[in-house]
Amino acid sequence: MSGPDHLPGLVGGDPLAAFSEPVRAWFSASFPHPTDAQAAAWPAIAAGEHTLLCAPTGSGKTLAAFLWALDDLGRDPDPEPGVRVLYVSPLRALAVDVDKNLRGPRRGHFSVSFSSIRRLAA
Repeated sequence: MSGPDHLPGLVGGDPLAAFSEPVRAWFSASFPHPTDAQAAAWPAIAAGEHTLLCAPTGSGKTLAAFLWALDDLGRDPDPEPGVRVLYVSPLRALAVDVDKNLRGPRRGHFSVSFSSIRRLAA
């Protein structure tokens, strides 16, 4: 993750301010506003902190985790080789949720090259 260099946008109270413009535009066109879980998680995620988000089903936890990572991947389309994002889900049933949350942004709603994303299945 890019970490603290994106934090100034979080100070103003807008949870989306630290994201790139394409991600903000996609999110705003897709959702009325961030959920409480997303708004609470993004400052810690943006700061590079280890983050555990506990919230009810349907509260946007998966997108909260992935959106910052996807935005970060889009900011540096030609990264050094290696793993940049590792998302561990304790439940196999969440695979559908994870897949859904990756497909929306990947459909071209914002310009990000996903050639380096690899799907690992156990």
